[in-house]
Amino acid sequence: MWRYLFSLPLYCSNSDVTYILGLNAYHGDSSACLVKDGVLIAAAEEERFRRIKHWAGFPSEAIRYCLAAAGIRLGDVDVVAINQDASANLWKKVTYMLMRRPDLALVLDRIRNKRERVGVAAELARAFPGESLRAEVREVEHHLAHLGSAFLVSPFDDAVTVSVDGFGDFASAAWGIGHDTHVEAEDKVYFPHSLGIFYQALTQYLGFPNYGDEYKVMGLAPYGEPRFMNEMRRIVTLQDDGAFRLNLDYFRHHREKIAYEWENGEPAFGSLFSPQLADLLGPVRKKEDELTQRHKDIARSIQGMYEEAFFHLLNRLHERYQVDALALAGGCGMNSVANGKVYRNTPFKRLYVQSAAGDAGGAIGAAFVVWHGMNGGKQPSPLTPLPEGEGNGRFVMDHAYWGPQFSGEDMAALLGARKADIAAQSCVVERIADEAALCRRTAKAVADGKVVGWFQGRMEWGPRALGNRSIVGDPRRADMKDILNLKIKRRESFRPFAPSILREATADWFEVDDDVPFMMQVYPIRAEKRALIPAVTHVDGTGRLQTVTRDTNPRYYALIEAFRDLTGVPMVLNTSFNENEPVVCKPQEALDCFLRTRMDVLVLGDWVVERVEGLAD
Repeated sequence: MWRYLFSLPLYCSNSDVTYILGLNAYHGDSSACLVKDGVLIAAAEEERFRRIKHWAGFPSEAIRYCLAAAGIRLGDVDVVAINQDASANLWKKVTYMLMRRPDLALVLDRIRNKRERVGVAAELARAFPGESLRAEVREVEHHLAHLGSAFLVSPFDDAVTVSVDGFGDFASAAWGIGHDTHVEAEDKVYFPHSLGIFYQALTQYLGFPNYGDEYKVMGLAPYGEPRFMNEMRRIVTLQDDGAFRLNLDYFRHHREKIAYEWENGEPAFGSLFSPQLADLLGPVRKKEDELTQRHKDIARSIQGMYEEAFFHLLNRLHERYQVDALALAGGCGMNSVANGKVYRNTPFKRLYVQSAAGDAGGAIGAAFVVWHGMNGGKQPSPLTPLPEGEGNGRFVMDHAYWGPQFSGEDMAALLGARKADIAAQSCVVERIADEAALCRRTAKAVADGKVVGWFQGRMEWGPRALGNRSIVGDPRRADMKDILNLKIKRRESFRPFAPSILREATADWFEVDDDVPFMMQVYPIRAEKRALIPAVTHVDGTGRLQTVTRDTNPRYYALIEAFRDLTGVPMVLNTSFNENEPVVCKPQEALDCFLRTRMDVLVLGDWVVERVEGLAD
């Protein structure tokens, strides 16, 4: 049994301390977080423990981790906050059912699923037998949780706050103003209209059927031209108030039951689009079919239509509220390409997108909405120090390192137990206790063209590897993408790899000078720099960057700094530490991934495992 190690102090429950357990359950990317007196203690997605991508179900293992992180038991929790509310938007639901009269199977299926989702106390009792639950369970409407996840952990005192996704609690988008410790949804877009459904349905049409495949369309889009924009505008129409509507002739989700699975596994959806879509755009691509230029042009047009609707909404909201800061969440908040164009295409001057903008982040949103609602804006307890970057009396999430970490003893024990397996693959093991020496050694390996697995500290919250569960490579090598795909990733050639850059060097290399800690925005790389870093420069001259500071991740910063000292380039290529699986969580998973792939070096805490040519001889 692996032990979790935390740099946080361990607390015992007392009447002066409030613990709120936040949950995203029964959606894709189920997750849990723990908030202590208004400060985030821990957060993790269930997929990292179950080892199934986008796990949808009850996040019992993530809950177990969060409780361990705080040194408490289930009975110490005061409130369980879940990011859904079956009673939300009730009149909209009733009106829709009466007016549209959808297929009875669709109605019954939604009722059945709502009933399955209300038994949080029962789920906790099954997951934690013998432990008492005194906590009150509070439901937070899906989009209010998204808005809370965007604004209530942002650095802003005031911000326009926007949530855009598929559907949750009968709505697909919501927006309003966040002020101080309060946020609310002032307006919404309701079922059946949804930009998330538009993007997902068109992603399916292009032959990418898996839940979460939308990022493949984003990666493919720059290879095409927007030749299908007229067709896209027949699918999505923009409203004067900033909202949008779907032409429902091209969709199935509003009138018949769509086969999908949300329970205890990877989410799976049936086809969301109708046969009329093929009449409009041409034959549907099958997963195994070749990607033609027509498909690339359609991908570019899908992204173009999303951006047109997205910026139409944002510009109307800026006109309405006259506030220059924007906090963004929802599944569509993961569209890093569009996020990177906010400054260019709207008057907004500041942007915050937290590291788990999608449904997983709803756990944090629900918890903080409840905390601030309970306390009427009370600031976090002085018993719990606030992190650096705190400026407005609220907790600010300026980094994503909220998951498990493991001790040096754990890693030494693992390497000892697997000594034979390691030796069988011609590897040598060395411990380098001096951090500067460790980073110089690793930077030299990267500069020499080696692929390095980098496993450090607390696991990242959200889908991106941000320097603690990362595979690192040389951004200067034009062949590094091919090397990574050959040795480890085995993914589509059109998908780009991302750069992690020292924050102070950002403006010298990118056409932006901003904090981008969560890799949620794509920006143009300066034209004169693109040839210097081909491995992280996409075909359109952009990169999905992560800015790294010494304060938030000193060891990763030191690695990039050492690489800069060797090469003059203040960044490394960063991709997630995995091989067609969730990002690794435990040291054993990192070692297993290293041994079954052709990775060159594994840096596991202070330990270096390196393949040495000719050692077996």
